[in-house]
Amino acid sequence: MNIQWIDFLIVAATTLVSALFIVGAYSLGVRMLAVAEDEGRSRAGARAAAFACFGLCGIVVVFGIILIVPSLSAKILGA
Repeated sequence: MNIQWIDFLIVAATTLVSALFIVGAYSLGVRMLAVAEDEGRSRAGARAAAFACFGLCGIVVVFGIILIVPSLSAKILGA
């Protein structure tokens, strides 16, 4: 058995960056919802930013599932 260490490190780094991105975007979305609830502030902008962050998280998760499931990868990405 031969481990391709470069490929392993690429996958590990990509996983770490993706996880940090999803957690950061979700946290920012929760913060924007909290800001929207504050009095004296524009609610529409903060709520739109929060829902944009949540939507971005959802898109990244769905793309990750597409990459993991071989039948979805073949159908959607043509790989």
